[in-house]
Formats: sequence, C-alpha cells, structure tokens
Amino acid sequence: MDILTKLSRQPGQQSQSVGDEGGQTDWDVVLLVTVVALLGIGVVMVYSASAVIASQRMGGHEALLTGQIRNIAIGTVALLIGIQLDYRWYRRLVYPILGVSLFFLGLVAIPGLGTMEHGARRWLDLGIIGFQPAELAKLTAVMFLAYSVSKKGDKMGSFTIGFIPHLLIIGLMVGLLMLQPDFGTAVLLVALMMILLFVSGAKLSYLFLVTIAGSIVAYFAISGSEYRMRRILAFLDPWSHRQDIGYQISESLIAIGSAGLSGVGLGEGAGKLGYVPELWNDFIGTIIAEELGIAGTIVVVGLFLVILWRGYRIAFRASDAFGMYLAFGLTSLVALQGMANFFVVSGMLPTKGLTLPFVSFGGTSVIIGMFAVGILLNISRNEPDWWELRREEREAQKKRKRWKKKRENILKRRDDLDPPGT
Repeated sequence: MDILTKLSRQPGQQSQSVGDEGGQTDWDVVLLVTVVALLGIGVVMVYSASAVIASQRMGGHEALLTGQIRNIAIGTVALLIGIQLDYRWYRRLVYPILGVSLFFLGLVAIPGLGTMEHGARRWLDLGIIGFQPAELAKLTAVMFLAYSVSKKGDKMGSFTIGFIPHLLIIGLMVGLLMLQPDFGTAVLLVALMMILLFVSGAKLSYLFLVTIAGSIVAYFAISGSEYRMRRILAFLDPWSHRQDIGYQISESLIAIGSAGLSGVGLGEGAGKLGYVPELWNDFIGTIIAEELGIAGTIVVVGLFLVILWRGYRIAFRASDAFGMYLAFGLTSLVALQGMANFFVVSGMLPTKGLTLPFVSFGGTSVIIGMFAVGILLNISRNEPDWWELRREEREAQKKRKRWKKKRENILKRRDDLDPPGT
C-alpha cells in the first residue's frame, strides 16, 4: 500500500458532512482566504516594485499594476470554473489535455512563433496576454501523474508498468522545455514526478537510479552551456561576478541585508530604482524582504505553509485515489515553486526563472495558479461522482430491462408449452 493511502482515510470513505447529506462538505474557506491574501500582497508589492521603472519605460507608473489586476480578474474566472467543474473530468480527459499541452510546448519552440525574451523562447503572443505553455505543462504533468498512479495502484512497484511510462511522458515534456530553454521548470517537473512516484509506492531503487541519471544529465546540460555555467559561478561566488552575471543576486542580497526586522518601509526600498532587475517578477521576494523585513517575509512564508497544510489536508480527506494524488500534486507544485523562489532570491539556489506563486507579476502563472486552487477547492467538497452515479443508474436500468424481457420470454415459453385449460 502506498504512503498517501496509509496516511489518509480508506478510499471511498466519505468525509463527515457539514450541514449536508451524502458526505459533501463545504469549500475549504481557509485555503481560499489564504490565496486571496497572497494575491492582495502581490498586487501591493508588484506596484511598489514596478512604479518607478514603469513610469520611465512603460508609459505610466500603474502599467504593471493594471496588468496584474487584469490577470487576477481572468484568474478569478478560472478559479470559479475550477470550483464548479467536477475534478473527475480531468481523469476522463487527461490524454487530450496532455496532447494540447505537448502541442503548445512544441509550438513555442518554433522560431517565429515563440516570443524570444531574455535569451529564451517561452511565450506565445495571444494579443491581450502572453501565454506561457510551461505553466500549463506543470498543471498537466500533475493531472497525468495523478491519473496514472491512481489507475495503476498496486502495480506501481513494477518497473515496466509503474515507472517507465511516467518517465517517458515527463521526459518528453522536459525535452521540449529544454528546447526553449527552461531549465527551472524542467527540474521542477522531475521533482514533482519523483515525489508522486514515491508516495504512490514506486521502489526507492528506481527513484535512486533516476536521481543518479538526472544528476548526470544536469551536469552535462550545465557544463555544455556557457550561460548556465556562468550562473553556477555567480551562485557560488556572486561578489566576484557582481558587475556581470552575479549582479542580480548580489544586489538582491544587499537589499535583503539592509531590511532588518521590520524593513525599510513599504515603498521605501532602493532595489526598485533599477538595482535589482525583474524585481516585480522572479525577485519579488527581494522587495518583500527589503520593505517589509523579516516580519513581512515570515508572514508570506506562513501563508504558503497554510496552503501546504490545507492542500495536504484536502488530499488526505479526498474520496478517491485520483482526487488524493491530484490534490497532493497541486499542493506540492505550489510549495516547491514557492520554496525555490525564496531560495533563489536569498542566494541558496542558482537563478531559475521561477515566479513566486500568486505574488509575482504574471499572466499565465497567475491564471493557471488560481485555476489549480479552484480544483483543490472542488476536491475539498467531496461531492459524489454524479456522472458515475448516473452511468451506474443507466446500467442498472438496462439490466432491469434485460431481466424483464428475459422473464417475459420465459413466461411466454411456459405458456406455449402448457397452454391454459389443458
């Protein structure tokens, strides 16, 4: 039996109802309020980080603020869709969703179609918003892994059934990501795969082999790229490379180091004056630490810990294996990305281009992130699978009709053999 099943209640056992019959519970309000709080903090910090640069280069100090509010508005629609749509539909549509995600990952890598920024081709220009297929790939990977491991069940210990298929699909996604290139998301997908395979019962020896093989591949991917090698050197000694590749991280460390317990005050940070590039995006954790101090950083980290708690709680209380793995995977995705972002801005990891979920400025990342929260909230309700119940009812009706017809045929044959009055 896998780890999650041991920790959770037995599959098929419904949660205690909250004012409803049939095992249905209310949405996880704590999770929703926590995410809204992070979005609110994000709006404030995006404006604080971008106002000066936006007024100089983007036509107005409110340019990125307006864009973030628009992204959250679209994300709210995605959140509501995620809440209302039964999560079991993703299990039924997992392969079409996977196909669409792979199509967009391939499309963005084609010169002329993908938009090149900062030396990487990661965006498709959709007019009002830039679409980043890597964000969809994260969600798709979790859906596919949740579907596959829940379907295989006790066969997850098998190398050919429980391990190789997942390695091939995630490996294909990683390969397409490396064409952009997007090394950070590629590493994140591999980490998610390892976590979900581990909790679903895959053998540790297989995971160990993948870790070794992945480390070798990562070594050659880094050593074969001058840009990645320079990033590693900047990570190991940012002060020696402060005037070039280590500029961003060294300035981030200076900004964080000047903060103290309460920070320099909201809107008073110096990093936004052009010292820390992409301060509203990948390095928004820097301005949070600089302006809000250690106390503000602890609050933000605490909110992510609440998401971790509520998300895993939803997973352990899910009514089926797919919902359990899906909730666990989505929560792990948010936790891993949030942890990686804080580690990067504090110099504990090389820069990877991963945003801080719900806080950093972003279009696709905010929308997909809010949609993922909607899915978690839908799982938290533990609604019956109405589609499956209706299917079972239709099968039962067909069976009753068959038995009725069979009974009529038996009675008719009996009457033919023994007519009345004989």
